[in-house]
Amino acid sequence: MLPPEFIQFAAIALAALAVGGVVYVFVMPYFSGERKVGKRVEVTAQGQAAGRQRTNVPQQLQTRRRQVQDTLKEIEAKQKKVKRVSLRTKLMQAGLNVKPQTYYMFCVAMGLLGGFIFLVSGLSPFMSLLGMIVCGIGLPRWLLARRIRGRQAKFLKEFANAIDIIVRGIRSGLPLGDCLEIIASECPEPVRSEFVELVEQQRIGIPLPRAFERLFERVPLQEVSFFSIVIAIQSQTGGNLAEALSNLSGVLRDRYKMQAKVKALSAEAKASAMIIGALPPVVMTAVYLISPDYITLLWTEKIGQFMLMGAGVWMLIGVLVMRKMINFEI
Repeated sequence: MLPPEFIQFAAIALAALAVGGVVYVFVMPYFSGERKVGKRVEVTAQGQAAGRQRTNVPQQLQTRRRQVQDTLKEIEAKQKKVKRVSLRTKLMQAGLNVKPQTYYMFCVAMGLLGGFIFLVSGLSPFMSLLGMIVCGIGLPRWLLARRIRGRQAKFLKEFANAIDIIVRGIRSGLPLGDCLEIIASECPEPVRSEFVELVEQQRIGIPLPRAFERLFERVPLQEVSFFSIVIAIQSQTGGNLAEALSNLSGVLRDRYKMQAKVKALSAEAKASAMIIGALPPVVMTAVYLISPDYITLLWTEKIGQFMLMGAGVWMLIGVLVMRKMINFEI
């Protein structure tokens, strides 16, 4: 049987973790860059409109530019419609060929296992129920999000090479469909499986722009959005697709290099944040092992429990703020 002091400490830590999770879910969206991206898009659109009024361009070029802008607006409107991603879509983004019912069964199993472990360890039924909720809801979602991020990173690493295959194929006289089939058979995972799905959709009669929109739903990356926009504009207004995709490939490679450079430059800041975040619990554990009577007042007294819970919540908020400061988006 575990000592009562350790059980009370674990209960307080679990409650602080639950409160921090709620804060993360409801507060972090306000720190995201979606609003800034929207403002930049509005400013850019206003600048383009003013430039059209000041510049006297030929009528044909102006008509083509208007068609491109209309196409961009349609694509942006379609992408903004899908705000809430379904569980089935998240499973596809993670590359898991399972049904949502299987995921729910996994969540139930994890919750029951976690609740049983907490209950056997000596926690109260209420804290065991709280732990069961965390293990049944929070842990599977975290694992799924981690798998999605890893798969997207692998896709992005090989995506520029796939675009180069299309460019070389078009310049050598191959149609776009044959180039997509080459990618579906030659490129490594996960690019291969995504383009296999795209080729199959094209074979059953789905228009190519719509197939690329579905590709963006399965792989929601800005690079894929750029690619689908280029294909949609070319299919409606025409133009040199090989040149446009070649320029896009160069941009994607530059973005990937910039992301790697930012990651290298921010490695020191991330290490410092990890040390700062791990220092309080490490010191607290060391003090408990050296002099238990000195620190047990934090979870044996009511005021100590409130102080410990408040310190845990504020520390979690500080860690989230540091995480937001050192994570840069390109």
